[in-house]
Amino acid sequence: MIDLSSFCGDKIAVMGLGKTGLSTALFLHKAGANVVAWDDNQSSREYAESLGIKCIELTEIKKANIDFLIWSPGIPHTYPEPHLVAIQAKKEGIKIISDIDILSVAAPNADYIGITGTNGKSTTTALIEHTLKQFRPTQMGGNIGIPVLDLEQLGAGGTYVLEMSSYQTELSYSFSPVGAVFLNITPDHLYRHGGMKGYVEAKKKIFSNPNLFNVKPIAVVGIDTEDSYDVYEELEEDGIWDVIPVSTQKKLSKGFSVVGGILYEDNQKISNLNDFQFLQGQHNFENIACAYAIISRLYKFDSHEIINAMKGFAGLAHRQFLVTTLNNVKYINDSKATNAEATARALACFNDIYWILGGQPKEGGLNGLDDYMHKIKHAYLIGEAANKFSEWLVKRNVPFTQCSILENAVKIAHQEAQESGSGVVLLSPACASWDQFKSFEHRGDLFGQLVKDLMGQKLP
Repeated sequence: MIDLSSFCGDKIAVMGLGKTGLSTALFLHKAGANVVAWDDNQSSREYAESLGIKCIELTEIKKANIDFLIWSPGIPHTYPEPHLVAIQAKKEGIKIISDIDILSVAAPNADYIGITGTNGKSTTTALIEHTLKQFRPTQMGGNIGIPVLDLEQLGAGGTYVLEMSSYQTELSYSFSPVGAVFLNITPDHLYRHGGMKGYVEAKKKIFSNPNLFNVKPIAVVGIDTEDSYDVYEELEEDGIWDVIPVSTQKKLSKGFSVVGGILYEDNQKISNLNDFQFLQGQHNFENIACAYAIISRLYKFDSHEIINAMKGFAGLAHRQFLVTTLNNVKYINDSKATNAEATARALACFNDIYWILGGQPKEGGLNGLDDYMHKIKHAYLIGEAANKFSEWLVKRNVPFTQCSILENAVKIAHQEAQESGSGVVLLSPACASWDQFKSFEHRGDLFGQLVKDLMGQKLP
């Protein structure tokens, strides 16, 4: 448990009582802070109150009564329209922060590594944590789904590895990393940042408070997307960070690159990434390269020991996760693919695909996926995006079935794939999940359960 005794007696407001907000409120309350909280959802408030958290309407909060406001990442505080509580806090001059700020103050002697980008954050975060814990005390949390105040206390000699969304990077003022990974950036969450420029600026804030205590902090930056390359150049020019470029599209004379599945540091071969059983495809090679780069440059461990530790990583659920194989048909849960860019990474890895897609559409829809349509045997549409996506598929001569819900899609895709005798049933929605599910995890878990249920059924 994180030692939060330094917050005893502080007057703290918490906005949002989801997983992160509730964890924050509870731990600060137990530490003796004077905590008040709010969530627009009545059931969330009632549950928090049953645990001893005082819930009050925060739209009239005053600076005299509140030291600072901890903001849950899922609630808009600027775009597309700021929540009334955010408006009141800014009017009163109350600082809005994140739970990561609380951790940073409570565990100041540990190392921090932050990971951000549009795609690959969770896999890279988990891979770094899996590898690094072979060498030193390591804890993982943040946007990956583990609230940071649920972690164990670490001091000097330990490392917190934190996945950070754009909502977190823009509100974590005390976060001071010794290393940061900026994987890539493509359009996503634009409505929450007022457009692409605001999205990039939010992501860049991971570099705004570097840890300069001992040595120059390390910034690992994937340079294969235009905006992330611009970030790399900007950091190089500033000279505050030791900036390490990573590419999977070309060999670099300086930095890390992957060519033909081979990982290079400068011009030296490090490892054949084709040997990584659970991390295949160009996107995963980027994840491996960035993880290796930050670990090797920060801690100088033996390269063979780092690679061997990495090879033991079995991947993450909901990210091209193999649920099962039946009669030469693979069933892949890629529910985390909530935009077209992420889905492209999955489509690139497979052939003869029975593709389940749809949900709450993101800006851009299926743009950018044209080059993979020859791999699709059939598409199965669900959720709000179904009609719009059907029009897109018609123009590209891709056969599809309107399934409405995931249960129908899995049943039909399973039957048709089994009748063909090979292929991949792939859930890679290219959409958010909130139209029909609580989260992408909920969607992926249901897919896995439906597949397992079908395993005992005989085809008609």
